[in-house]
Amino acid sequence: MQIEICPSVELIERGKGVRFDVMTEGSAATAFVVRYDSKVHAYLNRCAHVAMELDWNEGEFFESSGLYIMCATHGAVYTPEQGKCVGGPCRGASLRKLLVEERDGAVFWQPDDVVRAVTF
Repeated sequence: MQIEICPSVELIERGKGVRFDVMTEGSAATAFVVRYDSKVHAYLNRCAHVAMELDWNEGEFFESSGLYIMCATHGAVYTPEQGKCVGGPCRGASLRKLLVEERDGAVFWQPDDVVRAVTF
């Protein structure tokens, strides 16, 4: 089952990301999707150093150059394509990548065994 996250037009190259609610390890959490190099990439919104949300303000994940995703709290920087930490306190660790697909003018997320859809 795929879940629609947002219309494709909401994701501007190296611009604001779109947050969405998920469940992981039995707790509510957020995830996000961004556009980089014309592709969409999604991650659990949790720094690999300490489990805190990454964004500076809601949806602002890229540092000033737009080349890296950056943790607002710890300054760790991650590659947008793979989520690998290339600078900061968790160098070598990675963000939890989520499976997303862009089709028919929208972005869809595929829940997995660890990061699941929120159900009510």
